[in-house]
Amino acid sequence: MKVAEKVAIVTGGGAGIGAALAAALAAAGAKVVVSDLDAAAALAVSEQINAAHPGSTVGVGADAADTAAITGLIALAQRHFGPVDLYFANAGIVGAPGLDVTEDDWDRSLEVNLRAHIRAAKLLVPQWVERGAGYFISTASAAGLLTQIGSATYSVSKHAAVGFAEWLSVTYGDNGIRVSCLCPMGVNTKLLYAGRDSGDELGAAATRAVVSAGDVLEPGEVAEIVLAAVDAEQFLILPHPQVLDMYRNKGTDYDRWLRGMRRYQSSLLTETH
Repeated sequence: MKVAEKVAIVTGGGAGIGAALAAALAAAGAKVVVSDLDAAAALAVSEQINAAHPGSTVGVGADAADTAAITGLIALAQRHFGPVDLYFANAGIVGAPGLDVTEDDWDRSLEVNLRAHIRAAKLLVPQWVERGAGYFISTASAAGLLTQIGSATYSVSKHAAVGFAEWLSVTYGDNGIRVSCLCPMGVNTKLLYAGRDSGDELGAAATRAVVSAGDVLEPGEVAEIVLAAVDAEQFLILPHPQVLDMYRNKGTDYDRWLRGMRRYQSSLLTETH
């Protein structure tokens, strides 16, 4: 899909990949609603983009996992720019490392990293089917393909996000609905260093695993790759190409892959002592 003159919503747009996506979309001629739980951050990103591309964005504070808030984002886009063409379900959280996390931690991770996508799709896909076109872009993670050392909540919820994106594409792909799933490894955002800053050795190992597995990309680099993939209507977006090789190795011999992951985790934990 060509994004010029299209209307997009970007959640988690107050920083990191979301802010870079909003800027790249505006630069390519799209109109963008920049949404973030941190309203001030969303407004700041919107103002910065509008300084370069006047009238291209509007910023708003919203909980990306709340159905009423998503409904409000869609209505806001309609009032300012017109019907929504693209939805970037980009908001995400990491969650605490280890198995000893609370039910609330599990609920919040599943709410933000998975159910936010489901709720947005429930609102938008029927409209898109009627129009014969629409694009849903899910920000998952390489952890959704390969499993994240450290945080069970992150790994499980991101696997689920990949699965939901696949289901959307299978179910609605013949109705003009396009779906992409973004699965990066290390990106230079606050989220990347959450494990290191958690004070937990498993959390620190999680960050070390990601930064040692490949290059840490800047959000702007990822945004360029995403927009190129959207233009090509490509489902799986891998800013780190080596993830595909890792994924293939996993599928070729699952038990060997699991043994290798345990050895890798052990080596990372040894480094923390």
